[in-house]
Amino acid sequence: MIIRYIKYTIRYSAVLLSLCVLSCNKQLDLQPSDTIDASKAYRTVADLNGGLLGAYAGLSDNTIYAVSLTSDEITLPNENGTGGGVASYRWQIDPSSTTITAPFTELYIVINRANQALAAVDKVTAKPDEEPLRAQYHGELLALRAFCHFELLQNFAEAYEPNALGVPFMDSSVISKPSRQTFGEVMGRIMADLQTAKGLIPADFTDDTRITPAAVAAIQARAALYAKSWNDAATFATEAIQAMPLAAKADFSGIWTDTKETEVLWKLKKTADDDFMGKLYYNNEIVLYAPAFELINQFDKTNDVRYAAYILFDNTRGAGKSQYLVNKYMGSDDALGLADIKLFRTGEMYLIRAEARAENNDLTGAAKDLNDLRAARITGYTPQAFASKDALITAIYTERYKELAFEGHRLFDLRRRDMPVTREPADATNALGAVLLKPGQKGYAYPIPDAETKANKNMQQNPAY
Repeated sequence: MIIRYIKYTIRYSAVLLSLCVLSCNKQLDLQPSDTIDASKAYRTVADLNGGLLGAYAGLSDNTIYAVSLTSDEITLPNENGTGGGVASYRWQIDPSSTTITAPFTELYIVINRANQALAAVDKVTAKPDEEPLRAQYHGELLALRAFCHFELLQNFAEAYEPNALGVPFMDSSVISKPSRQTFGEVMGRIMADLQTAKGLIPADFTDDTRITPAAVAAIQARAALYAKSWNDAATFATEAIQAMPLAAKADFSGIWTDTKETEVLWKLKKTADDDFMGKLYYNNEIVLYAPAFELINQFDKTNDVRYAAYILFDNTRGAGKSQYLVNKYMGSDDALGLADIKLFRTGEMYLIRAEARAENNDLTGAAKDLNDLRAARITGYTPQAFASKDALITAIYTERYKELAFEGHRLFDLRRRDMPVTREPADATNALGAVLLKPGQKGYAYPIPDAETKANKNMQQNPAY
């Protein structure tokens, strides 16, 4: 993981479990004195599970928030005068601010925790009947490491092209000043980890708060989509779809109130002790960020079950206040804003397969996937025909905008197609002119944190910063 010593000096440490950030040290290049000896921390298979759970615990929802701020998912209402993230919403992206760059540190912390446990996998004492668990934990750790590196690429890669600047791939906890590897190099390592993980996690493991075989397939599908490996994207998406069908219309809203588990391939379980995701949009009766009218107008408000699940209309809030709220993470009256984060869902898999099939010129298969998803969401939907490949892909992207709203995809989807972020006039009232973000401009690709580039001369900053 990437961590700091004196002022801004970066080192990759040997921290275990929840001990993630080292104390400052006045002498550089010393082995940290407050780390835990892995040989003592990991003695049993149960210890491996503890390390794995500690790694899972480091995952956050900050990428979802950053994508909402910098894309066309939300608008800034008048009632939010001083809410956090306003500068980022206006594309005044500063590498020294953690609003956008926080995932860089957080994800490397999780990677470090995973690497610490992985280094102990073959060394811990295991009884014969514990060997299957050892293998499972090994697989989960590899898949988790792969997922975090992929998230880093989504956020911080210069571009989603093989030779573009990616991020350092860390497969061990060592002290170093790493350079950025290419997007293609990191993607290759990610896919290798996932392939190995798939052979280690038992087929009957179905806990959706952890990485199951179906979740591995879903991660593979998403990664293959970004790598433009269309055959693999379709194959892996099909694996996930076969493992977890789409939710029935009657069950769909329950996914977001955590009363239904259908369609969820992997979720980040949130408790009352965690930060409440919903409060990033609505907090203390103030709408900090409201759904964009551009997004609202995409939905069939009467027949599409997604509309009410994602967006709350409340015309009783009074003059000068937003009548629209993000409903996806609203939680319950007893815990307003508390909701689990759905990291992978079957709906996304249909759209991945549709796009991959379209790119492979299987327009019939792609159209069927898109129409099947719409039919599962929209009462009375009539399947649509598409005149061309371009028209079909445009429709798939519009459907991704609706289906995956507020799940951390929109900006990255636009980047995959080298498309600008545009905001309609109704959504730009308080944007201070931030209505068009073109490829190559600040905010289109997120910056490497300022602390990292100052500390590590090998850590090259993204262009435009």
